[in-house]
Amino acid sequence: MNLMPQEIEVWYILPAIRAEMARELAGKGVKQARIADILGLTRAAVCQYLKQKRANELKFDDKIKKEIKKSCSRIVTDNGCAIREIQAICQFIKNSGFLCSIHKKYNEVCAKCRQSI
Repeated sequence: MNLMPQEIEVWYILPAIRAEMARELAGKGVKQARIADILGLTRAAVCQYLKQKRANELKFDDKIKKEIKKSCSRIVTDNGCAIREIQAICQFIKNSGFLCSIHKKYNEVCAKCRQSI
């Protein structure tokens, strides 16, 4: 199956980010209903993320988890915009080469990517 990087982001990366954010926010004492509001999800989706029944295919490295943790702190303390924080995490993931490593699992990677992996 050939997947474009954008499809990998939508099907794998974004759900994994939301799951990690849901766990981090819950760990900070944020209630599930509030997590759902913050992340623009249903309560059921948050529950599934917290029980690891959804979006558990990817495991982020410590650097990405650290960025997610910082984003969650900004969201909680500053009422920051989750969309902005998720976009920043996506950019961090692209810059780190993690997206290319996932893309490599699904496709023959382009020559430019091969150089950076």
